[in-house]
Amino acid sequence: MKRYIKNIMILSLVTTGFLACESSNKTIDDVFAEVTRGAVFRATTPGTEIAAQEFSFSDPSASITTAFEVEDNAQGANLQDVEVYASFNSATAGTSTAESLVTTFPASSFTTNADGLPSISATFTLGELAAATGLSASDYTGGDSFTIRYVLNLTDGRSFSSNNLNSTVSGGSYFRSPFKYTIPLVCPPIPPTAGTWVVNMEDTYGDGWQTSDTTAGDGITITLNDGTVFEVGLCSPYGPSAYDCTPGNVGSATVEIPAGTTTADWFFPGDAYGEIIFEIVTPNGNVAASGSPGTAAGPIAIDFCVD
Repeated sequence: MKRYIKNIMILSLVTTGFLACESSNKTIDDVFAEVTRGAVFRATTPGTEIAAQEFSFSDPSASITTAFEVEDNAQGANLQDVEVYASFNSATAGTSTAESLVTTFPASSFTTNADGLPSISATFTLGELAAATGLSASDYTGGDSFTIRYVLNLTDGRSFSSNNLNSTVSGGSYFRSPFKYTIPLVCPPIPPTAGTWVVNMEDTYGDGWQTSDTTAGDGITITLNDGTVFEVGLCSPYGPSAYDCTPGNVGSATVEIPAGTTTADWFFPGDAYGEIIFEIVTPNGNVAASGSPGTAAGPIAIDFCVD
């Protein structure tokens, strides 16, 4: 009787195992039925290099280059072509554009790389993207940008781009295939405008500047290429200043940049208590830089796009 019961139990377990396997297999089949085997347009240029790409806004011949490869389940054999679109993003309202076709790379323009995959280096100039989006040189400046979007077309009629992929493909460490890149327009460094620069200053608490370097009130320093150093700030009552600071809680100071100066490096020592506000105005009256409460210590980025 015990042997009979034991055999029944073993038979039940085996049957349950088969049923479980059958159910599991059905689940896996259902999962794979939802999987689309597509293709990726992978950037092989290091991500740090791509992130550093930019156009000098005043140079229509300025260019960017990114290398790509195509991977699918047939070693790239399903590649038909890659379309390239561009759109313009204005930092000010009114002049941004919808995307336009820039060019199409047919499969025949790809070469086979060391991994046996179709590969291509895509190079575009600022002038080329501007022409494709219907812009003239007067329509863009530093702070604007262009967005480049790639569309990978396969021989079976399917297309892949930034609008039909997931984060694993777009940002994953293996696929690295976002299909979409934004290139900023920047202003090249130029010699500082000669003349009187004005630094407008404020302390929101009302007790002068106390910077992160010292409570004595060290201020903004300006170092010219000939070694001349200027220093400006609001005097603090908590200690003597090492320079001729401006008294009060709100004030302005001037810095004379002589003709022939090639560089002027501005440095802010940091806001110790989150109270300092400043703006730097060029001799032509344009605000070239500013700081708000809590600004960290470091070089002050001068906007080279303003005179």
